[in-house]
Order: sequence, then structure tokens, then C-alpha cells
Amino acid sequence: MNIFGRKSKGKERDILEIDLSESVDCLCDFTYNFYWQHKGEKLAPEWKIADTDITFEDLVEHLKKGGTVKLNGNAGHRLGSSMGTDLKFFGGTGNEIDVGDIIVDGDVDTRMGISMVKGSIYVKGAVKEPIGNLIRVKSDMKGYKKFKSITDIMKNGMQGDKLEGNQLMGNRLIIDDGIVRDTVGSRLDEDDEIVLNGNVDLSTGILMRNGTVRVNGNAGKNTGALLNGGTVIINGNCDDFTGIDMIKGSIIVNGNAGKFLAANKKSGVVFAKNGSPIPPVKEKNLSSEDSNILLKYGFNPREFKKFE
Repeated sequence: MNIFGRKSKGKERDILEIDLSESVDCLCDFTYNFYWQHKGEKLAPEWKIADTDITFEDLVEHLKKGGTVKLNGNAGHRLGSSMGTDLKFFGGTGNEIDVGDIIVDGDVDTRMGISMVKGSIYVKGAVKEPIGNLIRVKSDMKGYKKFKSITDIMKNGMQGDKLEGNQLMGNRLIIDDGIVRDTVGSRLDEDDEIVLNGNVDLSTGILMRNGTVRVNGNAGKNTGALLNGGTVIINGNCDDFTGIDMIKGSIIVNGNAGKFLAANKKSGVVFAKNGSPIPPVKEKNLSSEDSNILLKYGFNPREFKKFE
């Protein structure tokens, strides 16, 4: 493994390169596999990667400085998780930050780029679904697929990139590529709309503060987790824990919102045709304001229950 600079399109690119004899999970994971939950039992920033002298923290800090991480071999699950977020738990601001890119000369396992808000990931091999908050753009590196954060595109535009198989029309992104994703619209804070035609997996709209995510299909667990504003719409059914730890905003489920609905919810409202809430959340009558919200998004208020 080496740290070195090289010329790329006339610009110096500081690359931290590491050889992987086997796939490793949570590389470039800014949360270190949710360190605050397991307190280092599953992963700690100072742990060394495989048989190298490079730590998991080295990769994250290198990206924060604008450097590129190059992985020679296969990456495991959760590559680039929350990439581009200056997490408060580690003394950061909680806001997005500019970061470098990841290049993978191999395959990548599931959940690549979950909750990712900045940077790009280039992959030479296959990427296993579900992926995270990512969308494919035309690659500027021959032989590699290039992925960018959906949230980054909604906030900062295409920045010279071109979408592959999807459409951006003003402040409306239409995703119709059939790829299953987690964390769609993670940390979105713009008055934009993301429309995804198909099914999604975990944590759609997690930590959103503004805007709308509309899924024309079914959703997995934790839909609208930690929602802090904006609206998440599922035109189908959800798995369990919809609205868990929700802070504010609206979730509309045009179907069954699942069990353990709104667990530990602080505020906000969930509209669904059916669902099993966790007390103290309970079913309530719709107000005229509630009806107007549902009508705004094309739904018949008479078909919905309100959980608050």
C-alpha cells in the first residue's frame, strides 16, 4: 500500500492506495458501522485494515482532505457509508463537507453509499444491490462505472456530469433504472422532488429536512427514520418501523405502513391506509389541514388514517 500523487487530467490527485486480498466491510464508512451504538465492539477507527498498516480512520480522513482512496480488490458491505457528512458524534458540524473520491478495482458488496451526500465512487467490477443513496452518471474513467450521491445532485446540480438512464428536470429527479436502493434522499434539505419508480429497501428519506421523496412501489424497514422535515410518500406498502425516531415532517403510505409504526416518534404525522402504531402514537381523526395535504399529493383523504 502506498500514499502517492499522480497526474489526472492535468490536476494533482493525492491517492491513498491499498491492496485487498479479501473483501473488507465498512471501508470509507464515516460512521464506522454506527460506532455510537456498539462503542467499538464491531469496528473502531484505529483498527488496521486486513494485513496493512492503514486504519479505517486513515481512509476517512484522507477523503475529508480531498484525497482519493483507491482499493485494489473487492470491497465489502457499506462502502462509503455517510460519505461527505461531518458527523457531530465525532466532533463535526453535522453538515455536509467536500470529500475526495473512491476508486474500486474490483467488486462491491451491498449497501454501497448508504446515506452518502458528497463525492463519487468509481467501480470497475460488479455492484451488488441494494445500493445506497446513489445514482449512476457517465464515467470520466474508462472501464469504470461512476456513482454520485442523489442528495448532492439535488443540492448542487450535475456539475458537468450526465445521468445514465434517469432524468433530472429542474428540481425534479426521476429514477427509473430498476436498481433497488436504501436511504434514498438521505439528508435532503432542498425544496426538490425525487420520484423513484420501483421498490426501495431501508430508510427512505432518513434525516431529510426539506423536499419530497415519492416512491412508486413498496419500501423496506425504517421508512422516514429520523425524518426532520419534508415529505416521504410510498405508493405501496412499508415494512416495519415506519417513522421511527421521526422528528417532524410527513409520511404518506398508500397502503400498509407495517408494525411498530412511529416508534419513538417526537412529532410530525404519518398518514396510511393501515398500520400498527406504538403507543403513545395512536389513530386520530383527520383535520381539514390533513385532508388538504393528502389532496395536494393526489390522494383521497377518506381512504387514509392519521397516526400522531
